[in-house]
Amino acid sequence: MTEATRPPLDFIVIGAIKAATTWLQVQLQHHPQAFMPDIEPHFFSRDHGKGWEWYRGLFPDLKEMGVLWGEKTADYLANPKAAARIAAAYPNTKLIVKFRNPVDRAYSDYKMLFRRGHVTSDVATYLDAQQTEMPRFLNNGLYAHHLTRWLDEFDCRQMLVLLFEDVKRDPQGTLLQTCQHLGIAPQYNGDLAARLQNDSSERFLPLPIRRVLAPLKPIAKPLRGYSLFERTRGLFAREIDYPPLDRDLRLRLQDFYRADIQALERLIGRDLSHWLQPAARSNAA
Repeated sequence: MTEATRPPLDFIVIGAIKAATTWLQVQLQHHPQAFMPDIEPHFFSRDHGKGWEWYRGLFPDLKEMGVLWGEKTADYLANPKAAARIAAAYPNTKLIVKFRNPVDRAYSDYKMLFRRGHVTSDVATYLDAQQTEMPRFLNNGLYAHHLTRWLDEFDCRQMLVLLFEDVKRDPQGTLLQTCQHLGIAPQYNGDLAARLQNDSSERFLPLPIRRVLAPLKPIAKPLRGYSLFERTRGLFAREIDYPPLDRDLRLRLQDFYRADIQALERLIGRDLSHWLQPAARSNAA
């Protein structure tokens, strides 16, 4: 690796998956002092083998004065190698991490794969710790375990910790806090804040149609938002009827995460007891 092939990276949004990291990315992409690639590079996790030249190609040829470069890959938080890889290349970069009630996060992750046709309707098969064959759903929510690895590599002052409910409760304040952490002018785009990105309540085309049209997705993306396109899509799109997360499974998940949640409270200095309320209901996206 040389300085010529390594992009000058100022900040990285490291996760967690299904914690409104895309919402934050879109907001920062509309900030005149920030640049982020549209894709999640996964360069410091699963795609590290693509090499620095590939990674550098995701950014502009030249870095404008006063513009920060960053990226967002939500699986960095839980990846066992990402923290050390980033620390080796960018020891002074600023980090942003967003946490979400891990029970809701696991269910939201399940719903994403359900609508893609990758999992069946038997929720417990994937979210019950005693029988799951896909540990990503549960392991990605062990935030304290993962955060400890990052704090071994980075000074805590380099990291901004946000909660999913911060965005729900005060999106403007969350954005301004992020701008302050990055050292850029405060800016908030209210039009972009109307909804959280990747909300599972969105209407989707039936799965067979989505699979057929998948190769055309890059062509269709610029058309999103135009009335004719949306009207045509609306003729076929429907809300997905997701399998529910029943109360007994939710309680088992809360027990699974209890010790880690309590450890996270100590690490970040925030009260997370509401994540363990027995009567909590999921509005997981």
